Amino acid sequence: MPEEKKETPQKKQYRRKRRQPPKKGPQKEGQSPRGQQADSKSIAVSVVVPLYNEEDSIPELSDELKGVLGGMGMPYEIIYVDDGSTDGSFKVLRDLHRNNKRIKVIRMRTNFGKSAALALGFQHASGDIVVTLDADLQDDPAEIPNLVKELKKGYDVVSGWKKRRRDPITKTIPSKLFNYTVRLVTGIKIHDFNCGLKAYRKNVVKTIKVYGELHRFIPVLAHWQGFSIGELIVKHRRRKFGRTKFGITRFMKGFLDFITVIFTTRFATRPLHLFGTIGLVSFFTGFIIDAYLAIQWFLGNITLSNRPLLLAGFLLIIVGVQFFAIGLLGEMISRGQNREEEYPIRDILD
Repeated sequence: MPEEKKETPQKKQYRRKRRQPPKKGPQKEGQSPRGQQADSKSIAVSVVVPLYNEEDSIPELSDELKGVLGGMGMPYEIIYVDDGSTDGSFKVLRDLHRNNKRIKVIRMRTNFGKSAALALGFQHASGDIVVTLDADLQDDPAEIPNLVKELKKGYDVVSGWKKRRRDPITKTIPSKLFNYTVRLVTGIKIHDFNCGLKAYRKNVVKTIKVYGELHRFIPVLAHWQGFSIGELIVKHRRRKFGRTKFGITRFMKGFLDFITVIFTTRFATRPLHLFGTIGLVSFFTGFIIDAYLAIQWFLGNITLSNRPLLLAGFLLIIVGVQFFAIGLLGEMISRGQNREEEYPIRDILD
């Protein structure tokens, strides 16, 4: 067999140089090599903007965001989530993306609602800090540095407070009532749960689950997961283009979603604690009523033939048993799923 030629060190070095990728020339703002996305580790701030039919406000908002975020001196990305707009919003966003690769655009097939848009934006956010604001220009992007500064004081979530709100009275009064009710029931001392301008640490948005219409209760969900909540007064501006996308039905939806939040966060894995408590209260109330009437009848003080209270007592006993049975069935279903619960961890010391 012919003797193999040995490769000299010079040839080895030459071969290694040929395998190295060629150097790239200058690129557009925010563009990474070969059009790929920038390394997620380099992103410090992600701004998530859900929108629906806001083609007129998007260019001005984008210019404001670019100026504010550029002045912060931190790597950033802007994620627009088009919630099935029927106007020219997506065309405007597509043009913005072509000119600036820091801008990402997610387009949903149809209008699923603000919660779904936020959940999708959270899923694609790469920044260590995630900021949300509405696209209607009522939230001032100039407040973003203040929210980030407040977040760095040790909070996990900082919620904006539109103390001086630029909305009609038909929105401000119901909003105050809603915020007062949520604050009273949850014990969370913030004034504006539904403000679109908020800042989060990354582990918060990756932990909480937002669906339906639960975007109004993100501070509640975060608080009950053990995250700390702060609040900061922010500037609120009048609507410049179009009109609000939320009608009077949002208040009824908000009430129903509030019940959903309480149940799913407190009793999803222990339904007997809820239904069993209601059942026991109803059962013992009915039992005490009927026992009192039975004693009075035994002593000859009353007759039971004309006592509707006796039937009410029996009804409460039956309802109590039914609620208790529902709680037991819920426990059996919950245990039958045989799933492992996920709990947020603050620190791990190895």
